[in-house]
Amino acid sequence: MLSKGDYVQVLDENEEGVVINIIGDEVTIESKEGFILTYKPNELLKIAKEDEVDMRSASTRSSVSEALQEKVDPIKRSFTKEKRSRKDEFILEVDLHIEKLTNDYRRMEKHDMLTLQLDTARGQVEFAIRNRIPRIVFIHGVGEGVLKAELEFLFSRYAEIVAEDANYQKYGLGATQIYFKQNVR
Repeated sequence: MLSKGDYVQVLDENEEGVVINIIGDEVTIESKEGFILTYKPNELLKIAKEDEVDMRSASTRSSVSEALQEKVDPIKRSFTKEKRSRKDEFILEVDLHIEKLTNDYRRMEKHDMLTLQLDTARGQVEFAIRNRIPRIVFIHGVGEGVLKAELEFLFSRYAEIVAEDANYQKYGLGATQIYFKQNVR
């Protein structure tokens, strides 16, 4: 019925174009605007290129009615994403305990230790933003709460970050989880 090079109109849509490929039950056309579109053969009507086809001014009403009878309603496509559980989601864990960050921490002063921990946290936040990692858990320990307070101050400088206590069952009291808000304006 249709062959490569035929000029066709799409039924129920204001679209016309030239058939560029036919594979099985799919016909690929190039529209007047230059878009490549794929349809089923029963969704297309072969027309003469010079004619401006309108359903009211078609030369043979019988061919239009036959085409409409052959036409089957297309299957509606579902655009909903499959929901994944949060357990399957990748969460970056960053341990900020000083002994995990450096070997010679015994020679460092407390201020230098805190600076190293904050620089590590800042670097990981920037890394996560660049690589679109949605969640990070910073393990900071309980201690005196100085590092936790500094981390909260660091996270407050980013508008797209929401900070909260991490999962108590997994991390206890010594961890903070952050995630990035979507579509911040």
